[in-house]
Order: sequence, then C-alpha cells, then structure tokens
Amino acid sequence: DERLWRGEEWLPLRPKTFQVLRCLVEQQGRVVSKQALLQAVWPGVHVSDGGLRVCIREIREALGDDPASPQFIKTEPRRGYRFIGKVVGKREKVIGETLPPTPYHLSPTTSLVGREAELKRLQGLLEKAVGGNRQVVFVAGEAGIGKTTLVDAFIAQVTCPAPGHPQGGAPTARQSDIWFGRGQCIENHGAGEAYLPVLEALGHVCHQPGGEDLIRLFARYAPMWLAQMPWLISEGELDALQRKIQGASPERMLREMAEAVEALTAGKALVLWLEDLQWSDYSTWGLVSYLAQRRKSAQLLVIGTYRPLEAITSPQLLGRKVVQELQRRGQCEEMWLECLAEEEVTEYLKARFPLWTRGAVPVETLAQIIHRRTEGNPLFMVNMADYLVRQAMMVEEDGKWELKVGLERVDTGIPAGLRQMIERQVDDLKVEEKRVLEAGSMAGVEFCVAEVAAGIKREVSEVEEVCEELTRRGQFLRSRGMEEWPDGTVGGRYSFVHALYQSVLYERLAEARRIRLHSLIGEWREDGYRERVGEIARELAVQFERGRDCDRAGRYLGLAGENSLRRHAYREAVNDLTKGLELLKTLPDTPARTQQELLLQIAFGASLMAIKGYADPEVGKAYGRARELCRQVGNTPQLFPALWGLCAFYLLRAELQTARELGEQFFSLAQSAQDPALLLPARDALGASLFWRGELAEARAHDEQGIALYDPKQHHSLVFLYGYDRGVLYLASTARHLHALGYPDQALKRNQEALALARELAHPYSLAIALNFSAMLHQFRREGQAAQEQAEAAIALSTDQGFPLWAAFGTMLRGWALTERGKGKKGIAQMRQGLDAFAATGAELTRSYFLVLLAEAYGKAGGTEQGLTLLAEARDFVDKHGERFYEAEIYRLKGELLLKIEDRRSEMCFSQAIEIAGRQGAKFLELRAVTSLSRLLQKQGKKETARKLLAESYGWFTEGFDTPDLKEAKALLEDLDLSVHGKT
Repeated sequence: DERLWRGEEWLPLRPKTFQVLRCLVEQQGRVVSKQALLQAVWPGVHVSDGGLRVCIREIREALGDDPASPQFIKTEPRRGYRFIGKVVGKREKVIGETLPPTPYHLSPTTSLVGREAELKRLQGLLEKAVGGNRQVVFVAGEAGIGKTTLVDAFIAQVTCPAPGHPQGGAPTARQSDIWFGRGQCIENHGAGEAYLPVLEALGHVCHQPGGEDLIRLFARYAPMWLAQMPWLISEGELDALQRKIQGASPERMLREMAEAVEALTAGKALVLWLEDLQWSDYSTWGLVSYLAQRRKSAQLLVIGTYRPLEAITSPQLLGRKVVQELQRRGQCEEMWLECLAEEEVTEYLKARFPLWTRGAVPVETLAQIIHRRTEGNPLFMVNMADYLVRQAMMVEEDGKWELKVGLERVDTGIPAGLRQMIERQVDDLKVEEKRVLEAGSMAGVEFCVAEVAAGIKREVSEVEEVCEELTRRGQFLRSRGMEEWPDGTVGGRYSFVHALYQSVLYERLAEARRIRLHSLIGEWREDGYRERVGEIARELAVQFERGRDCDRAGRYLGLAGENSLRRHAYREAVNDLTKGLELLKTLPDTPARTQQELLLQIAFGASLMAIKGYADPEVGKAYGRARELCRQVGNTPQLFPALWGLCAFYLLRAELQTARELGEQFFSLAQSAQDPALLLPARDALGASLFWRGELAEARAHDEQGIALYDPKQHHSLVFLYGYDRGVLYLASTARHLHALGYPDQALKRNQEALALARELAHPYSLAIALNFSAMLHQFRREGQAAQEQAEAAIALSTDQGFPLWAAFGTMLRGWALTERGKGKKGIAQMRQGLDAFAATGAELTRSYFLVLLAEAYGKAGGTEQGLTLLAEARDFVDKHGERFYEAEIYRLKGELLLKIEDRRSEMCFSQAIEIAGRQGAKFLELRAVTSLSRLLQKQGKKETARKLLAESYGWFTEGFDTPDLKEAKALLEDLDLSVHGKT
C-alpha cells in the first residue's frame, strides 16, 4: 500500500517521493541516473532536476540519512543516485497510488520550549476523543506566538512517538488508529472561500491509506461534500451525486458532515486541524459550531488556530462569537498561548547552542537580553538567534559556541521589532533570492516555483535552486513537496516559514511592481488550470483585482460566487457577487461589461433567493436589473433565467397579474426558440400563475403540453438551472387541475405518476414538491388520513433536507388533516404554525387557500366568529392579489358559517360560490356549493328546486363516485328524490 515503516512507526511520504525510493531500492547497489528516475516517476512530463532533489531530500529526512555520510542513499556526482542500504526482501505487487497526509515536521530552528503544559492538555483532549467524547479546542494567540509549532509538535508526537512513549497511558493513539486532516484558511477579501479549510482537510483524509472506504462513506452520508471534491470520483458518479443533492440546503450540508463524521469515527478517531481561522468563512465557523454542539458520541478532535485580534477586527467577527458561545455552553476549550518566560528562552538557547566555550558570556545573561528585546515572542526569539549566527556574532569553533561581540552590541545592534528583524534578513539576501521571495509573496503564503518563474521571467530550474538553497539554510522557506497542475506542469511547492515573512516581503514591493506581478501570476495560473479555472476562481479574482484587471477579477468573482452556491454557502456567494458588481462599476460602459454584470446579477438573484426567500425585494431588484441588461445586450440566453427569477419572485409575492405577464413573455420567447428546454420552464411559469388566478383550463393545457414535451433523459438536467424536475412538477400540477375540473380519478393517477417519477429520480426537492401536492390533492378530496400521511412525509423530507417553504406548506396541510380527523385544537395550532413559517420565508402565495382551511377548522370547533373573520381576510387578500383559485370556497364556507348564526345571507353566499366556480370550470367546487345550497333549499321546503339543481351538477360527473363530495351529493339527491317523487 506504498507505506514506509520503521518498526510500528509510519514514515509518511508523498506518492512521487515513494516511487523514487522504490526505483532506487529495486536497483539496490546500482547507480540510477536522474533522467531514468524522472522518466520512471513522471513519464511524459517535464520535471526539473529541482523536483527530483526535493524527493531525495524528503527520503533522507524520513530515513534520518546524512548526505555527508550516507547509510541509504548516496549521491553520485553528475551520474545520479545509488541505494546503498541492505535490502532483505520486497513485495512485487503495488496497489494504486495513494496520498498520505501532509507530513508534520518540526523545523530544527524552532525547537519547542515552554509548551509542555499545552502539549499535555492537547494529549488529554485526544484521549477523551478516542474515548468517544468529541472535543473542540481553539489555540489562540498573536502572530509568531507558536500556534502552528505547538500543533505540529502535538501531531508529530502522536504520529511518531519517541521510543517507549506511553501515549499518556490512555487509549492507544498510534497513527494507524487516527485519521488526520489539515486545512488552512487563506487571507482574502471579505469572507473566505466557503468551507475551504474543511475541504482541504477532507482531501488529505480521503487520500490516506483506506481512503477508498472513506469515499464510499461520504457518498452514503455526505454526498453534498463529495460533490465538492470531484477529483475523488468519476464523472458518472459526480453526475449521479449532483442529481441527488440538487435543491438541498445549507442545513443539510451541516447535517451531512456531522453524520459522516459520526460514521467515520465509529472505529477510528479523526483529528481535524483548521489553521488561521481568523481568515475563515461564515460556513466553516458554522460547521465547527454545529459539530461541537452535536451530542452523539464521536471520536473527534477539532483543533482550530486563530489570532483573536484579527478575528475581532475582521468581517469574521462571527468566529469570536462562536468561540465565546461554545465556551459558555462548555462545548469547547480555548488555549491562549502566552509569550515565553526568561527561563524558557534560556532553555531554548541551551538546546540551540548546546556547548559553550569556557569563560564565555553565560547563556542566562544572553537569554535575559533576548527576552527583554523580544518580550518572549517565540518567532522573534528564533529570528534573533538566527541573526546572531548569520552576522557572525555567535560563532561555533571546535563544536563549541561563543559570543564574539559585547552584550552592548547585541542589545543595540539588533532591530527593535520582529518585522524590522525580518526586513534586515531580507536586506542581507542576494538579489536573485530577494526577487524569488518577493514574487513568491505575491502568490500567497504557499507558492509553486513555476508561477514564480513566470512572474520574474526565469527558468523553473533556476527558481527551484534558489528555493532549495533557502530551504537548506532553514531561511524563509520550507518545502511542501511537488505539485502537478492540470496542464501537466510539475514543480516544487514551497511555503513561507511564517505568514509574517510573506507579509513583510509583500509590503516591501513598489506598487507598480506589485500590480505587474499579480497580473503575471494570475495569467499563469489561468493558463495552467485551463478549463478547470473555476476550481481556483477566488485565487484568480484576488490576483487580478490586485493586478488592476477589474474585468477578469469580476469574472472570477462570479465563478467564485457560483462555487459558493454549489456549496450552499449563500452568504459567501453574496459577498463574492457584491464585490464583483462593485468592481464592474469601475469599468467603462461597454457591451462586455454589460454581459458580465448580467451574469453576476442572475447569480446574485439566486443567492439572495436562498438567503432571503423568493419574495424578498432585493431578489426582485437583482432579477429586474438582469432583465434590463438583457434588453441592452439583445438576444441572449440569460434572459430566460432572468424572466424565470422574476416570475418566481412575483408569483410567491402573490402579484399574480405581473407574474402572468412575465410568464407570457417567457412563453412567447420560448415558442420562438422552439426549444423544449426553454418551453418546459416557460409553460410552468405561466401555468402556475394561471392556476392560482383560477384559470384552470388554461393552466391544465400548459401542464399537459409540458408532460408531452418532457423527456427525463434529456430534461432532468434542467434541475441545475431551475431547481426542480419539470416532469414531476407537471404531473403533480396536472393532478390538482384535473381534480378541480372534475376528473378525480385521472387526478389520482397523475398524482401517483408524479410520486413514482420523483422517487425514481431520487431528487429530494422534486420529491418534496410531489409529496406536498399529493397532500393537497387528498385535501381537495377530503381524505384526512391520506392527506396527513403525505403531509408528514413531506415535512420529514423537507426538514431533513432543509426546505423551509415546503416544510411549512406540509405543516398547514397536516393541521387541516388533524382537524378533519377530530383533533381540532391540535390541528388549528399546527395550521397557524405553518402559516407563520410560510410567511417567514417571505411568501404570500396560497394565503387565501390556507385561510379558508383555517376558517373551516374554526367552524368545526365552534369558532364561528373567528372563522368569519378569517374568511373576510381571505376575501380581502383575493381582491388585492387576484388569487382566485379557492375563491368559491370562501363564499360557500361563509354561507355555512352564517347558517350557524341564522344569518339569511347564506343563500346569496352559496349562489356566489356557484357562479364563481362555474365561471372557472371548477366542477368540484361548484358541486360543493350546489350541495350546500340544495341542503338549504330543502330546509326551506324548496325541494324540487333543490333536486333539479343538484341533479344537474351531480349528473355532469363521470368518475370519482367514491370521493366524499360525490357520496354526500348522491345521498342528498336520493333524499330529495324520495321526498319529491317517493322514489330513490
């Protein structure tokens, strides 16, 4: 499985490094040329000698091999390398390439002192986690205080414990018992990239031995997360995942990760290390909080490092609030790192300079000066010691160290602060070293030598040699192995020893040179990723914005926003898109700028819909602006999603006339294009507004045409643009229309087809719609038990997936079903809860319908006056918004309630209901109203009039005779026949 062991200790190596070692071992004793190694490990790819040197150095570090006196690998000058160690045996079969987690090594110049208590505390938290008690700890402190060094040491202690190390005497915590994942936040504009450190950490975990099982586990428990790491699965698997998760929510994303972690840690502990959370995004903080608050057992340890001061002053103020709230609840620990004491500085110096010349200045005296100058900041302390050596103030002779200058020189000749110290170190560098480091600082805390080479117009091999030399000296850089880009470029990757080094180097650059380098590095990354540029959209946006290329910066902010939308990180999407729109304002008013703004406005509207609901005014503003831009651009495909967004906005606000006009425009354009992919959403947009306006026959015609057009193989992909499957929607909508028009058996058949298709497609959002529409159909049929079952299924699914609109819809229908089954008080409470939850999404549509159902429930419970008040509210809503689908029931039910208080206006109400239903072609509502009026006429002694009226209405029906409405009408008709003619 491509793992290197020393006894029971696993020595992590990157796959390519392992392959280099394997090539050498397989030819033990023979010289293997550099060219042969490059060809064997990187066939068909150009890799510089520096890349091979990185691998050789990593092997030597893992084996503890000294190149000056080698035991394993000997360099043969100008020829290659030779493995000189003894080979006892070898395995013939090599199974697939795996990627172990990033190796965690302590730099020899940053020995850990003064952190024994903190190390012990981390070990104790790990022991608790291994015991099944999840733990979250935040390591906090200023820059350079040693947060990363502490966690590095902890991980190294667990991964490669010293011989005889007791592991704290708790459950065994060897590397083989623990999954490790490490992710780092990157300083950026506004909120960071959604879930960036978590996805990076998960990528490390999934590439460890046994990662295939983890990928299968994520496919089962966390498909939304697996879809964000497409490089782990095939295109076919990715397509199936995307269908499965379309229409999901941020809440579901959190829950998936929590459940995946709990399944993952059932047999093995997981340590997630998230660095630099002061630059994190809202979503990552939300996930950490969610994981901390879960009560289910999990072998989980989350370690977050952050700088509290920057978290307070940055947009990620949320992070500090999360820490404080979790602390208040006892769900996390916070570990503040303080500066080192003078005694600890002394300890460091003794470890760094173990032997002193007799009679030299005592180490304690030097420690006193260094402590005073650095205030015990570990990074400053290490830099000061380095400075003394590089300036030949501290010299080693015959294995012993001696301070060669007076203490006054040390006290006065050293820069006053850490930044000044770094500045001095930079000044001492060679010109070419400065150029490489400055260009590297433009790329970030980590960089690839190839992009630096592009920025300063040098050969990759030249840049690699400079980086290797700095790494060898332990100055500024450390190696991060090799990196292969989508275009086949392979080169070394390096990181600055600390973010402060990158910051100082970046700030030294003249503004003009910064702009030029940012632009060059951005262009190189753009070329290197080619069709996969979307994966690094945020990085490119930063590079091009700082390179003053606002056009490309805006474009990549749009892509970054789309990435956030796919991760359901809507706040981050809004931030990206807002920034992108602001940048576009700085550009000249050109067709290209207009097109770019159009794309951003459509994505912006979708993001706002998710955060604020379909009916929020800002949603309408975004899509309205998009439509205006479409008029400027002319014939553009973006007009269709713009019109759809506006239709949805006005429909959910119950502004049905406007929604209809937009739907007609959408439909007309789609007809002109004669594209089923456009006609399907266009007929839906128009048909929905027609249905709620009471134009049932026209709505049904659009739905039937939609069913005829729909091909699940061709058109299911529309869910990625419009949120739900059109076939499911059309079948479910047609069921409602058919029932209202008087075809209940056909309606039931269509309903069953809609449910079957939704389940076959395994698309949660479409299934939520189908279940709610099914519950609605059974409400029309007055089938309380069936309506309750479908509503509860809809609520469970919508709650699980995070669809608040449909959860509220189902809650209202379940409330009605409970009242129908004699549980009036409970049912009324649920209906009011559903109404409030529905309104909280910003939606107004369906309000008159549910007010009628609530009025009916009050009437059954003896609340006649409350019922009449609700019906008056429903009538006002209809008059204002034109939501006339259930208007006939307002008047029929009002008549029934007036009968209870012996109000003579009942007959007029029933007649109005009949007239409205007849005008709409709503045969079922007409039958109900006729039945109510016939019953009243019977009481008034007008039995013949009642019989003729009811016989005509009942005689129209050809199906559905087992429904409660038709059964009730038939029983009344038989009674009237018997009364009038003495027969049945």
